[in-house]
Amino acid sequence: MSSPIVVSECRTPQERRQFIEFQWEIYKDDPYWVPPLVSERMAFYDKAKNPFFEHSDAAMFTARRDGRIVGTIVAIQNNRHNAFHNEKTGFFGGFETINDFEVAAALFDAARDWVKARGMNVLRGPATLSLNDECGLLVEGFDSEPMVLMTYNPRYYVELVERYGFKKAMDLWAWWVSAETAQQVIGEKLERLTKLVEKRGRFTVRTADFKRLAHEVQALKTVYASESGAWRENWGHVPMTDHELEHVVNNLKQFADPDFILIVEAQGKPVGIGIALPNINRPLRKAYPNPKTPEWWTLLKFLYYRRTMVNSVRVILAGVLKEYRASGIEAVLMLKMLQTGVAKGYIGGEMSWILETNDAMNRVIAQTGATVYKTYRIYDLPIG
Repeated sequence: MSSPIVVSECRTPQERRQFIEFQWEIYKDDPYWVPPLVSERMAFYDKAKNPFFEHSDAAMFTARRDGRIVGTIVAIQNNRHNAFHNEKTGFFGGFETINDFEVAAALFDAARDWVKARGMNVLRGPATLSLNDECGLLVEGFDSEPMVLMTYNPRYYVELVERYGFKKAMDLWAWWVSAETAQQVIGEKLERLTKLVEKRGRFTVRTADFKRLAHEVQALKTVYASESGAWRENWGHVPMTDHELEHVVNNLKQFADPDFILIVEAQGKPVGIGIALPNINRPLRKAYPNPKTPEWWTLLKFLYYRRTMVNSVRVILAGVLKEYRASGIEAVLMLKMLQTGVAKGYIGGEMSWILETNDAMNRVIAQTGATVYKTYRIYDLPIG
């Protein structure tokens, strides 16, 4: 018989670091996993540094057998989600485990009990810490590394999650289009569509100006978080607070390319936005952050590889204010970002993630010649 599993909450920086470093044991032989920077993950879970904790809470748990960590999970109380959707939903994230259902069950028990004690009646995930961060369990498309800010996991996680009793709540799709396909579509559609859209609605499309970053952030807030915001009616969406949005922008601007950030304006006011990020996962994986390696050395290697290894892009946002939908702006944004990628010599781009139920956006993306090549799943577990 195996030794008993002991699950305990991480309460010290050292315990949180052990939680984070456990990932390297799970993925040590995986050819596709992209390891994080330990310092970034430590800051992410730091309640004094991450603005998520200004309105919500979470607890990190480790499972140990014979004193050795064999799994991790985060239980999450997202108060903004529950207020926005009028729900009592708890979340889990940070789920990593050896291939052992007993360990997985002990972790899920801990997360379920933690959110239940706070009045929740559903446990949903994975989402670390929210759907605005990395989320979803990879269920299809294990044969390539994830794009920037997308999740990755072993295949056996799917069986462990579903065996515990979780049921599918929603699938999130990742679309891929090659540069060759994009070039054909761009040549056929972009110029004609852009002229038609701009003539019909008197819209202009411009790239972001990082020298006026505060002004550009305000444009993002207008499109993203206003009453008629582009994502407001999407399943699971919760607008970020101003502090959260500014925090994300400050983190992403270090590797963002302003050529891939498009702002659509009508009469000088922002009505749409498109954002794509260069896929820095390739040089990051080549640099291979490791708790045993000084991080300054990893960062030097990353900067070196970044010069030549970034060859694709991930479109993370493309939307317009509600009153301007169905005007063709979304298609123009998507095509222009693909055009930029082709001009930079990229091999292609991912558009993710898109709700499987977002028919309008999925139709727009399909018109670019893209196909769904990865599926991520959000699960629900009713709490009795």
